[in-house]
Amino acid sequence: MARLSKLLILLFTIMTVEANAQNSPPIPPEWRTPAEQTDYRETPRYDETVAYCRKLAAASPLIRYTDFGRSGEGRALPLVVAASGDTFTPEAAHRAGKVVVLIQANIHAGETDGKDAGLALLRDIVITKTRAGLLEHAVVLFIPIYNVDGHERRSPYNRINQNGPAEMGWRANATNLNLNRDYMKADAPETRAWLRLWNEWQPDLFIDCHVTDGADFRYDVTYQYEAGENVPAPLREWWRTAYEGRIVPSAEAAGRLFSTYLVFRDNRDPQHKGVEGFIGTPRFATGYTPLRNRPGLLIETHMLKDYRTRVLGTYDLLRAALEEVNRDPEGLLRADRAADEQVTSEGRTYDPARKVALRLAFTDKSVPRLIKGIEFHTELSDVSGALRVVYGTKLFDYTVPFFNETHAVVSVAPPLSYIIPPQWTSVIDVLAAHGLRMQRLAEPLTVDVESYRFSEVKWGSSSFEGRVLVAQKNQTVSERRTYPAGSVVVPLAQPAARVALNLLEPDAPDSFVAWGFFNSVFEQKEYGEDYVLEKLAREMLAHDEKLRHEFEQRVANDPKFAASAQERLRFFHERSPFWDRQLNLYPVGRITTPTDARLVEFTSAK
Repeated sequence: MARLSKLLILLFTIMTVEANAQNSPPIPPEWRTPAEQTDYRETPRYDETVAYCRKLAAASPLIRYTDFGRSGEGRALPLVVAASGDTFTPEAAHRAGKVVVLIQANIHAGETDGKDAGLALLRDIVITKTRAGLLEHAVVLFIPIYNVDGHERRSPYNRINQNGPAEMGWRANATNLNLNRDYMKADAPETRAWLRLWNEWQPDLFIDCHVTDGADFRYDVTYQYEAGENVPAPLREWWRTAYEGRIVPSAEAAGRLFSTYLVFRDNRDPQHKGVEGFIGTPRFATGYTPLRNRPGLLIETHMLKDYRTRVLGTYDLLRAALEEVNRDPEGLLRADRAADEQVTSEGRTYDPARKVALRLAFTDKSVPRLIKGIEFHTELSDVSGALRVVYGTKLFDYTVPFFNETHAVVSVAPPLSYIIPPQWTSVIDVLAAHGLRMQRLAEPLTVDVESYRFSEVKWGSSSFEGRVLVAQKNQTVSERRTYPAGSVVVPLAQPAARVALNLLEPDAPDSFVAWGFFNSVFEQKEYGEDYVLEKLAREMLAHDEKLRHEFEQRVANDPKFAASAQERLRFFHERSPFWDRQLNLYPVGRITTPTDARLVEFTSAK
């Protein structure tokens, strides 16, 4: 019976696709995409992809091909601009009230579905004209291959989990950085180029195309977007009404199964342990764009589906999203403007009671969720010695607890501005790359600031994305500091304020501190020899009874401290005038009251 049900579903899907195809004019043979020409067995290489984009541009005044930068190995980063009414510049597009949609493929170069879906969609907009209306109120920026160097590191063995195409690219770029972990720290040249593109165009909607790993199930496409309290309210409302209300149903009408992104807590026991959603921190593309007050959609096709199914599923979702923004362009533009205005307005005043969420986690609350799955069982593996999950072929629907409610575990009251000493050039350069409005001190400034002193510092046990991460505890300090001329002030009365907040607040998951930009502040540079510290300790004990009592209590109550000669001497060094008061002190200040500082507009040295 289950096998018959599966056959009926397959027949329905084929009939739906064929019916759609019959209602559309045939594709001229010369305009079949490279993937279509191989019946979706293969995906085109970089040069073939660029050639098809150039061919589209040569055939239609609605397409222009360009690039937006260079990769580490020197390849051009391809960009297709699709527009009507000569709205091929940011100024013209915004002046005409067009919605600018940035669609990105191949940030993980083995996940090629978005590239081939996007090429087909552009072809259907300007050649077959079956989707011609998608440019009526929209300008489409299409990046067919973002990770161009990884794309050319092709092999049939790059993605062990993925069902086609025959060859695919590598996950990371030429320096082995995962570009979808680089949006905040911006170490890669590709990321810096992407940020320039974003700052130039200020897109209104962002879509990132991927292929998921994980459990087996019947859904062809999963999707995710940030809609927690870390996202401005106007964007959350747009997602709820436009995306869930219209875009997903429209895409599903083509006959495919869609689901929100699913993370199985334990795929050997999902019925009891359940599944959860996904929280995209700002290191991810679709976690970053909400910091720019723009909705970001993550498309994750299911890696075990055949390549044709995955590409067509991506096509359906892209098509449905563009149909929606053309149906009601002002709805999205209004939400974007409201988010910009909300964030900018909040930055004009300091309210210690108003907190912005920096780090989210799932609550313990769950709701029942039906999973359209595949039968499975577990058995003890004689290879690994652990339980392994074995999937079958029969359809199997089961209900699981679904954890998708988030709450803030770290939040902060934003200051009026941040101030950064000028010597921290790598930090300032990254802030500039993000397009933040900044100013410099024209002369030294003595000012009351809030800041942090760090303790219990823990380093990552290995490198992650080319950096050694750090975690620490923070103690808030309020003090008067003097900042030299040239120090950089970052006001938060600007639309990109939440980028600054997430980079400059140490407890944010992708802060400069977390990524190791300030590692040197944790390093002690001046030391005392033991025999010198022994003498200093005796002098301090002889003149300070309170200190003597504190020391004796520490020895009596802390065996680890009592057994360490180094820590016992350090106790006195830290309390002496010789100790470095800037050790573990965050050099960035939070300004919470207006100042009369003389400021000049920031200009980058680059």
